[in-house]
Amino acid sequence: MHSNLSIRDGNAAELAELGQLLVKVYAALPGFPKPDEQPAYYDVLANIGRFTEKPGVRVLVALAESNELVGGVVYFADMAQYGSGGTATSVKNASGIRLLGVDPECRGKGVGKALTLACIELARQSGHAEVILHTTKAMQSAWAMYERLGFVRSEDLDFFQQELAVHGFRLKLSDGAERA
Repeated sequence: MHSNLSIRDGNAAELAELGQLLVKVYAALPGFPKPDEQPAYYDVLANIGRFTEKPGVRVLVALAESNELVGGVVYFADMAQYGSGGTATSVKNASGIRLLGVDPECRGKGVGKALTLACIELARQSGHAEVILHTTKAMQSAWAMYERLGFVRSEDLDFFQQELAVHGFRLKLSDGAERA
């Protein structure tokens, strides 16, 4: 676990910095579409702070002890605001997680896990029955982390973003598996 990591809602400057970090992280993923292939998607990443204009949406940042931004994620208390393809936006009594990103120099130190657990706790506080997220084959380390936390594949949530297969996952909040 990353020592002395702080997770909280990002301020305007941090959200701008997070947007640039997410563009860098996602563009570097092997097998993931590049900015020139999906410019609208990368615009969403670069302008991650826009999500905070939607009801029930929070953009959480992870800060190292030095106050350096090392990652972030978008939490949705209302799946209607989730904004993905497929059926996820119609799911009731669920929270969503999108666009998790961690500075490459901080990978493997528990930053992604801490951000994901913070979202799970927000979902629990909302009284929701489950947490939904999507990932791709290009995001292998995140995929494995989600499974370790108890998320299970949910093919009914799968969709394609252009040619990119996007895979849905659910975590039921009643069994406590996410505390692993």
